Amino acid sequence: MKNIGFIGLGTMGRPMAGHLLAAGYSLFLHDVAPLPADLIGAGAVACESGRQVAQESDAVIIMVPDTSHVEAVLFGKGGVAEGLSKGMILVDMSSISPLATKEFARKIEALGADYLDAPVSGGEVGAKAASLTIMVGGKERAFNTMKPLFERMGKNITLVGGNGDGQTTKVANQIIVALTIEAVSEALLFASKAGADPALVRQALMGGFASSRILEVHGERMVKRNFEPGFRIELHQKDLNLALEGARALGLSLPGTANAQQLFNACSALGGKAWDHSAILRALEVMASHEVAAA
Repeated sequence: MKNIGFIGLGTMGRPMAGHLLAAGYSLFLHDVAPLPADLIGAGAVACESGRQVAQESDAVIIMVPDTSHVEAVLFGKGGVAEGLSKGMILVDMSSISPLATKEFARKIEALGADYLDAPVSGGEVGAKAASLTIMVGGKERAFNTMKPLFERMGKNITLVGGNGDGQTTKVANQIIVALTIEAVSEALLFASKAGADPALVRQALMGGFASSRILEVHGERMVKRNFEPGFRIELHQKDLNLALEGARALGLSLPGTANAQQLFNACSALGGKAWDHSAILRALEVMASHEVAAA
């Protein structure tokens, strides 16, 4: 597995591909947007289509925003499926529907290739630091083959089950992340409205049982009012839609998830679909008529 295709070179894909290139893999790239000049300058090869990427590669990695994008990359005109050969491995590292993933896997495996769903958590920071959590669904043989590449992009790498289970794990992750961001937002809003310095409140809480990575990273964003996206609200909305659609299919009630989605919807209505997901705080601030900021 030395020749690797990579499709989707956005906020996450670009640094992930860069780590593979730095590790000595030969990369074949394609995207609907112009390819990053630094990757091409470092030796990556530009391809005109997903089909060409597949024809040049031993394995193909996809990192695009949504289910429809993955489907187009795989099965659209000039797509990856047209260039696959037996024995190849296709890895979708996007965050998409678990049900659609199972169907995509069936179609790809019917062509003689293996399919792994391997969504990630850690955001842009994790992608740049090669510290992503990678949740993988698929055959153990294919996982073991791809694990050295995963280790170039992440730290916590787990085969959680069959196809679709990686995506299910990612949806579960996004439920926890959304609800924790909301909890941190409410706590800092409460503290600020009560007259305390939210920066010092956050510092104190970091030493106790309420400590979390989200309090550390996104709590700082809230205090400093830095809502430039590491992970856009519109993408988290997409992930929570997957959670709520799955819950309906399973006959489950996820009231906290539904509430977080409503707050994201409010942010979107305020023009913030491209804000960082930590800006869920801003919907709460509007209701409180109060902004959280360091004293």
